[in-house]
Parts: sequence; structure tokens; C-alpha cells
Amino acid sequence: MKATLSQRLRQAAEQHRAADSGADLTLSLQDLLRLHGESSLAVLLMLLAVVSVLPVAGAGTLMSLGIWAVAWSWVRARETLHLPQRLGQLALNERWSGRCLHGLAWLYESSQRCMRPRWSWLSHAATRAWWGAWIGLMGLVIFVPLPLGNVLPSLSLVLLSLGWMFRDGVALVLSAATGLAGVAYGLSIGHLAINAFSQMMALDPLRWLTNWL
Repeated sequence: MKATLSQRLRQAAEQHRAADSGADLTLSLQDLLRLHGESSLAVLLMLLAVVSVLPVAGAGTLMSLGIWAVAWSWVRARETLHLPQRLGQLALNERWSGRCLHGLAWLYESSQRCMRPRWSWLSHAATRAWWGAWIGLMGLVIFVPLPLGNVLPSLSLVLLSLGWMFRDGVALVLSAATGLAGVAYGLSIGHLAINAFSQMMALDPLRWLTNWL
């Protein structure tokens, strides 16, 4: 199934590249879901995570709302989620539409070669609540506006999605490790920001203004 999906995405990318310049070459999140031919939570979560790192204004904030909705459905053991209209209509420009299609095709092709069912207890139904909470935490880190702060949690969610689809416990462990690194990065940046603010407030206001000018 994943091989067929990667071929479908690769064909869509080639059609996108060969299209006339006058054609509408933008893709929305809903278009990407249609190309997958399925709307499972794992697929939706992966797409939300991928789009959240693209240079689209407000993408991280908007995607985090969708990620929280996925987390809630994940905890409740639902396999599908209706995508809100505003979220589904978020469109990528021509350049990033093509790159996203090629990137997703490459991701599925690589996963097909590297992943396989193992350590299946990590993807057991009994762990759904834990992973749902983890998805919610990663959504929170993505929501916080930190420089490059959404990269590691987004990668964590991609690994979680693929690990769940392939029932690969190694990918799920890597997801947890990557997400923990993302949380540590966010905390360290936040700590530095608080210290910098505290030092600024401790300075004499006139001296601080002089240094700033």
C-alpha cells in the first residue's frame, strides 16, 4: 500500500512540475489528504506535522490546533477525524506544493525500505492514551513561537505516525527521543529568554535605554 501511495504522490509531483504556468499549482491540506486516498488519524497527523514546518505564515499555530484535535481523537481510539474547513483550505504556494509532494513520496519510499513490524507492544491499543498525551504535548511545543522550535516536535510526530502505520516500535522510540530533545530545546530557549529579561529589568532604566540606543 505504501509503495502505491509513494507512486501516486510521485506522479502528482511530476504532473505539478509539467503543468502550464497559467494553471493553479497550489495545494491545500485537503488536496494532500485526497491524494492519500484515506483519512486515518496517523496519515492526518503526519500531514499536519509536515506542513507545520513549512514557511507558511501562521502554519505552525494553525497546525497545532489540528494536532490537538488529533490527540483528543487518538485518546478516544477514533480512527478518523473530520478536518475543519479552515484547516483543510490552508494552501501551499506553487514552490512548496511541489516540494511537499516530492518530500512525502521520498518519505514513504524510505519508510518502506527501513520500517517493519517490531516491538509491537509499543503500538498496542493499551498505549493509545499515552501516545495521545504525547501528541498533545508536541502540539503545545509547536504552538509556542520559538525560533526553529517546531522542527524537532514535528519530526517526532512524523516518526510517531509512520511507526504507528508500520507498527514499528523502533520508530516510536525515536519519536519519543526526538520529542524530548524538542522539549529540552524549548525549555532552554525559554530559560535564556527569562534570564535576559530579568537582567534587562535589573538595569537602571536610563542606562538600559542608553545601551539600547
